[in-house]
Amino acid sequence: MTRTLTDEHGSSTASPQRTGSIGLFNDAVAMTRRNLLRLFRTPQVIVFSTIQPVIFVLLFNFVFGGAIDFAPGVTYIDYLVPGILVQTSLFASGNTAIGLTDDLQKGAIDRFRSLPMRHSAVLIGRTNADALRAALTMTIITIVGFLVGFRTDHYLGLLIGVLLAIAFAYAFNWVFAGFALYVKSPEAAQAGAFLPVFPLVFAASTFAPVDQMPGWLQPFAQHQPVSVTVDAIRALTRGEPAATKVLQSLTYTAAIIVVAVPIATRKFKRS
Repeated sequence: MTRTLTDEHGSSTASPQRTGSIGLFNDAVAMTRRNLLRLFRTPQVIVFSTIQPVIFVLLFNFVFGGAIDFAPGVTYIDYLVPGILVQTSLFASGNTAIGLTDDLQKGAIDRFRSLPMRHSAVLIGRTNADALRAALTMTIITIVGFLVGFRTDHYLGLLIGVLLAIAFAYAFNWVFAGFALYVKSPEAAQAGAFLPVFPLVFAASTFAPVDQMPGWLQPFAQHQPVSVTVDAIRALTRGEPAATKVLQSLTYTAAIIVVAVPIATRKFKRS
């Protein structure tokens, strides 16, 4: 037996009417597909969300790159690209809040609640689709990086680094999904989602070495999750020992998921 999920654009996807983990999996796949279909029907969203990090790559590399001193043989673009990958993961997470509040405002979430489906699949589908969109953006950023001078001999390390950034994005997708359920307005989500993002991104090793920051800021900048993840990706792309840094990044990612998923799910069920 099947049921149909219909979005506000009239498209539909079928999902088996089952219970348990199999039912949740099928519902999550259906909701992920729904969000991806909606995204590809508005390609300007993909274009604009991709242009911003590309501009960051070009702007920071050509405008600010010469102002930062590195050891001989180290170029700023090689330092920058891992930082832009992690920055993209956080900025893309803000879109989760905006998209979810838009569905709330338009009544799509109420329609999903009326269907015989696992309600948590709505959040899983949203976070999955946004993680896939972040993966596409990161791929484009990496290509642009190579075009403007980024180089590495460790392509497997680069691939692992991109996967690390995608996992990091997925964790923060859940953070902003919970945030969206509290604010419930696209305008409030857009205004508030990026407030915690900016200090995390800029008070980190994203664009400049931590040791060039004020002494009082360095302990926070050195140990916060963005710096840990950026440093892990840099070590992977340079072929340096990266196991400890990768483990620290995965620990941060897992901890964020463990905390954010129950909060968002509980809020969604009570709303």
